[in-house]
Amino acid sequence: MLRAAGAWVPFRLVGTTYQGGVPLAEVVRSGFVEGLHRGSVVVLDAAGAVLAGAGDVHAPIFPRSASKPIQAVGMLRAGLRLAEPADLALVAASHAGEQAHVDRVTALLRGAGLAESALHCPPDLPMGGAAREAVLRAGGGPTRTRMNCSGKHAGMLLTCLAAGWPIDGYWRPEHPLQQRLRDTVEEFAGEPVAAVGVDGCGAPVLAISLTGLATAHLRLVSAAAGSAGHAVAAAMRAYPELVGGTGAVDTGLMRGLPGAVAKIGAEGVVAAAVPGVGAVALKIDDGAERPRMPVLVSALRRLGLDAPVLSGYARVPLLGGGVPVGAVRATW
Repeated sequence: MLRAAGAWVPFRLVGTTYQGGVPLAEVVRSGFVEGLHRGSVVVLDAAGAVLAGAGDVHAPIFPRSASKPIQAVGMLRAGLRLAEPADLALVAASHAGEQAHVDRVTALLRGAGLAESALHCPPDLPMGGAAREAVLRAGGGPTRTRMNCSGKHAGMLLTCLAAGWPIDGYWRPEHPLQQRLRDTVEEFAGEPVAAVGVDGCGAPVLAISLTGLATAHLRLVSAAAGSAGHAVAAAMRAYPELVGGTGAVDTGLMRGLPGAVAKIGAEGVVAAAVPGVGAVALKIDDGAERPRMPVLVSALRRLGLDAPVLSGYARVPLLGGGVPVGAVRATW
């Protein structure tokens, strides 16, 4: 059962459920291991074969926002047309709610003759501390356009208008838009969706395996020129700040690793792929963010990738008295 809008909403599960992972990262303070983070990770080579893995990589998980680039492909295929590639990057984003993000979402809605109230995502404040403080200092508060999924929701609304579908209930799983997006996710993942839940933004979240998630991202970055997949990957690479924002790890990775497309998701999920090299997808079982990038770096290095940005993400410092006294680091 899933809970949404104050009620428990049942979902149908096909096949096995996620059994949990293995220790992937350790928390070391003053030379003492004080904790472990468990999870699952899969590494695919350029041909899509499993090169390495740990934990449960075949049972379904909710990829959360790591699925957004694939959903953006489905929107383009359904008729979404945008004036600029930057807008497409925003549709695939979990943006930080910074002013540039809000302005662009607002412009997309205004250009389609829609008000902010058309967005089904809930009002929120910016994710980043500086942007959040700026809004509060100016006397502002939560808005739907500041919510990190507002770019995706704006894209969904514009897709409905382009396809001639009703915008009423566009977020419901039975809506033709969501059926089309599900078809796209299944195609790119190479497996059926195992469960449909309600994401934090109110739109459907589709369960696939980590192997399916990595496969989907590998197919995204390997898509032929002129295809919807190629357009989404190119937009994300060109405008990584719109995909995340200031300090976002997927933004930083795409800026520092040539050719990479990366997307984080809630509950400790992240996927990344480099054309001609391979793809990675992982989930941290307890949903923690701090071990996510060290484990991702370890996985990417198994593909032979190296760049200064990887060294920067390989360890997350732990502080004691305001100075570094340890780190969270991958053990896999």
